[in-house]
Amino acid sequence: MVERTRGIDIACHLILIAGAIMVCLPIYFAIVVGSHTTAEVLSLPAPWLPGTEFFENMATAWQKGNLGRLFVNSFVVAIGITVGKIAVSLLSAFAIAYFRFPYRMTAFWLIFTSLMLPVEVRILPTYEAVANAALPLQWLIDVLDVGGWIGALTGQRVEIALDWNMMDSYGGLILPLIASATATFLFRQFFLTVPEELCEAARIDGASPLRFFWSVLLPLSVSNIVALSIILFLYGWNQYLWPLLFTTDKNMATAVIGLKHLIPQSDSEPAWNIAMNAALLVMLPPVIVVVALQRWLVKGLVDSGK
Repeated sequence: MVERTRGIDIACHLILIAGAIMVCLPIYFAIVVGSHTTAEVLSLPAPWLPGTEFFENMATAWQKGNLGRLFVNSFVVAIGITVGKIAVSLLSAFAIAYFRFPYRMTAFWLIFTSLMLPVEVRILPTYEAVANAALPLQWLIDVLDVGGWIGALTGQRVEIALDWNMMDSYGGLILPLIASATATFLFRQFFLTVPEELCEAARIDGASPLRFFWSVLLPLSVSNIVALSIILFLYGWNQYLWPLLFTTDKNMATAVIGLKHLIPQSDSEPAWNIAMNAALLVMLPPVIVVVALQRWLVKGLVDSGK
């Protein structure tokens, strides 16, 4: 029985309204600033109502910030990170939940403890690895002295130097971020709730492990996959430190990085109206994704908790 009290209802609604105001006020401020000219923004008192220059400022922000190209980069990176994390996490969780191999739980706990090592902590070794992705193979060649073996056969020592630089590439922006301990943990917990009878029935029918994974587990995991995809898309879209460090070509930057170049500097025109308008544009795709898929998000989170 749910007991309803008028006083508690009023208090809860007041708290919700206050929270909504706190969340929406900065967005409203960005809309107001983005709809005025630079002179109007800098005037005193500052305007509190939207102006008439919103769409003109939006066009200026789009052209000045090269947001067309940067949006393409952001979509490629965000979708690549999302698909990569989901694929790797599903397969790793499937292996840990359904296969009995040596040190299985050790591997799981090693994956789980990686939660304590976000990309900001391992930024330098990650940068070194992606700047030359062939470095482990180069180390193996040096240890085995492959050049010496070739020299013994040909009479002339050969120096083998491998260099696979992934700077300013989509692969370099995506691959270091596709492992997800959180998604692996959540998918493993969900797979453990799947009745064992389904696995036994698939085995009796002669289904291979991959067939069971594709035909049984994936359809059952759709709501979880969609919910995690929304979260991971937001994660990929909002990446700042890794693209900032890894890209030197402005055409390979992401939309979030593009905002940095629109923020007025001390020796430039204080065009905060352009910067605020660009911020609203960059914020729009994640908002559309969350609003369009919010039902799946809630369903996936609720199903994960069962």
